[in-house]
Amino acid sequence: MNIPTKHLPAEERRAVTVEAVVELAAEQNPGDITTAAIAKRMGLTQGALFRHFPSKDAILQAVMEWVAERLLSRVDKAAQAASSPLAALEAMFMTHIDFVASHPGVPRMLFGELQRAEDTPAKRMARTLVGRYDERLTTLIEAGKAAGELAAELNTAAAATLFIGTIQGLVMQSLLSGDIQHIRTDAPSVFAIYQRGVRS
Repeated sequence: MNIPTKHLPAEERRAVTVEAVVELAAEQNPGDITTAAIAKRMGLTQGALFRHFPSKDAILQAVMEWVAERLLSRVDKAAQAASSPLAALEAMFMTHIDFVASHPGVPRMLFGELQRAEDTPAKRMARTLVGRYDERLTTLIEAGKAAGELAAELNTAAAATLFIGTIQGLVMQSLLSGDIQHIRTDAPSVFAIYQRGVRS
């Protein structure tokens, strides 16, 4: 990160902090990221960092809010540009894959938060993100059934769960391989199998 951060307005400082955390999460175990490491990445003192965030949990919550806003905005844009509900599902899938490949720290942070026993603000934000994503999928799947593109007997809730689970599986396998970019290569053929299962 080459942005001078010492004299940024508060909102920009918060955004740069989030980006620093996402970058750090791509390089190391997200659970090991300290406020000292975040401040160092930004060229700040911890005191300066805490002027914008009261705690590390507040920083993590801001990261999850950033993820939700960016990801949902991108998948919405991709879906709106598609010619049909099924094409919109494919566009959402590929856009989500591209987001993960471009921000490899995000899934590592998300999985890390979900493993925490306590119900943190960041964990609640992650649940909200999945819920909002599921609503979008449900609407599209129902539209696809109404248009005759998707099987009329298709279980909408199960199809939405499988869509999200398929992406999560691809993410997990790419993280295990040590190369998140594998996800771009594998995604088209994996979506083709999903598509064969849901179309009419």
